[in-house]
Amino acid sequence: AAALAAWTALPAQAHGPDPQAPPHWSLKDTGAPDVRFRGLAAVSRDTAWLAGTRGTVLRTTDGGGSWRNVSPPGAEELQFRDIEAFDARRAVVLAIGEGEASRVYRTDDGGATWTESFRNTDARAFYDCLTFFDARHGLAMSDPVDGRFRILSTRDGGRSWTVLPDTGMPPALEGEAGFAASGQCLVSAGPKDVWLATGGAARARVLHSADRGRTWTVTGTSVPGGDPARGIFALAFRDRVHGLAVGGDFRPDRTSPDA
Repeated sequence: AAALAAWTALPAQAHGPDPQAPPHWSLKDTGAPDVRFRGLAAVSRDTAWLAGTRGTVLRTTDGGGSWRNVSPPGAEELQFRDIEAFDARRAVVLAIGEGEASRVYRTDDGGATWTESFRNTDARAFYDCLTFFDARHGLAMSDPVDGRFRILSTRDGGRSWTVLPDTGMPPALEGEAGFAASGQCLVSAGPKDVWLATGGAARARVLHSADRGRTWTVTGTSVPGGDPARGIFALAFRDRVHGLAVGGDFRPDRTSPDA
């Protein structure tokens, strides 16, 4: 069965916790055999959600001590890569893939029931990542369609979705796409700022929107490109000016060129 590494602080001494003490990790059995987990959303000290292969969604309400399978029924053939949760009851999960394999599901009752709120019907689209600004406004991104990244928008917490016009999106480079690795190729910070990471082209880039995905600017990076397996895999932003990007070469037997 798949296992999850959970972080806990070392026991405090009588005078209080030692700020220099190393963290302690312990493995927790998820009870989900043959599942590879890629998406994680922690919403509180006690509650977190996991998403993975075989259409699997798990939820914990005791800080990772135990996990309950709350997967959408009939989703066994789907690959869940990104999950965004708002609390112990509400979550939105993205399945990746070409054509109708790209889907979005939402639950309002802790995974007891799910509603399929989006199914991609364009064979050219491949949705990679999902992000939310708040409990109502969110975006999902697809690899380029007609030469530009496609952005999907929701204003009702993922209950319905609309494809945004691409007039404000810069043209994609030849071979450019997102990495549907762990749901971190599209991230947001604050009420309107969002960033999109790319790879697969001659150079890896980061696109930024300050208006929830309607218009974008693009910045080149020093992350190596020049190959379909190279680029930026994940982003994280603390605020609209401070962020990190990580990437390289996805193939385990290849060394990424120096940046």
